[in-house]
Amino acid sequence: MHVRRVSALCATVGVVASLSACAQRASMLPAADRGVPPAVRREAAPPPAPNLIKDGSFEKPLVAPGSYQLFLTCQTFSAWTVSSDPGNVGVVSGTFTQNGFTFPAACGQQWLDLTGVTQTATGVAQTIDTVPNAQYSLSFEVGNVYDPNGIFGTFSIVNVFIGTKKIIVAKNTRGRTSRQMVWKRFTTSFTASGATTTIDFLNGDPSTDTLDGLDCIEVRQL
Repeated sequence: MHVRRVSALCATVGVVASLSACAQRASMLPAADRGVPPAVRREAAPPPAPNLIKDGSFEKPLVAPGSYQLFLTCQTFSAWTVSSDPGNVGVVSGTFTQNGFTFPAACGQQWLDLTGVTQTATGVAQTIDTVPNAQYSLSFEVGNVYDPNGIFGTFSIVNVFIGTKKIIVAKNTRGRTSRQMVWKRFTTSFTASGATTTIDFLNGDPSTDTLDGLDCIEVRQL
C-alpha cells in the first residue's frame, strides 16, 4: 500500500504519523521478519578429486642443487619406472644451468628430462588404481628452450600412452626470446578399461635434441 493512497484515506495527520512510526519499527526488524528474503547462502565448492599420480613433480630422489641424477631403462625411482627404449632419463634440479640457459622447475624444486644423456625414445611409466569405465583427466607440463644452433633443439615432444594406446602428442615450441626453459601445460582425458591403468610418458624428440622437460603430472577422476 502506497503512502499517497493511505494519506487520502486517513482523516487526520496523526494516523499518517502512526503509519510512519510503524514503518520505522519495521525497518529495525531482521530481514526475514520484514518479508525481505535473506541473503543467498553460497555453498563452498567441492574439493577437487585427489591426484592419483604419486610424485608427479619428481621431487624424489632429492638431487644436489644445480645437478641431475640419471636412471636407466627398467630402473625404478620414487613411484616411477623407466620405460621403453634402452636409454636413460634424468631427475634435474631446478637450479641447473648449462650453455647460458637456466632450467627452473614448473612445480616444486625438480623436474624430469626425458632425453637423459642418451636422447632415445625412453620415458617413465606409473600404474594407478582406476575404476573400469570411469573418466579421468590427465594434465602435465612440457618444458622447452629455443636453441637452434645448440644442443637443446627448438621444440620438445612428449608422447603419452595409456597402456599401448597413444592418447596425446604434446609439443612445446615456446622460448624463442628467453634464455630460460619455458613450460606449457597440456590436458586430455581418458576412460579407464580396468582396475589399474598404466600411463607412459615417452621422449618424442630427435636424437640430436638433449632437452625434453616433464613436470606437474596430475590424474583425477571426473
